[in-house]
Amino acid sequence: MGVTTHDYTATLAWEGSTALGYEHYDRGHAAGVGGEQLELSADPSFGGDPARLNPEQLLLAAASSCQLLSFLAVAARARLDVVGYRDAAQAVMDEADPPLRVGRITLRPEVTVRGDVPDSRIHHLLEVAHRECFVARSLTSEVVIEATVVRAT
Repeated sequence: MGVTTHDYTATLAWEGSTALGYEHYDRGHAAGVGGEQLELSADPSFGGDPARLNPEQLLLAAASSCQLLSFLAVAARARLDVVGYRDAAQAVMDEADPPLRVGRITLRPEVTVRGDVPDSRIHHLLEVAHRECFVARSLTSEVVIEATVVRAT
């Protein structure tokens, strides 16, 4: 079987003027991803519109989504019956640690399972999923998993 390459595309558009300096230009812009149009801005701390998503939030959402999808794949291959998954993820960018970057992402999945499976097995599968997550493997940020297991009734 041959090697397969996956290519991803996105479009981005911004119009305005930076002539009046850093404090005065509009950070709003539009991104097209997979046929969807996203209205984005900078984090409000950097002059952005708080009503719009920012790149840091999208990075966090991508890490959280990838962990979910990787875990579901690992769990399905292991015949584990996962019936729910919620995450309260957090990304931290510390201005006291230049250069600025998202230095830590904490994923807090709450995994609901059915059946008699030890918590240790579920946590192991979460770690396997983390190692298989394409997004986490692409980041230099520390990605931490703090999982909770819930039993389905």
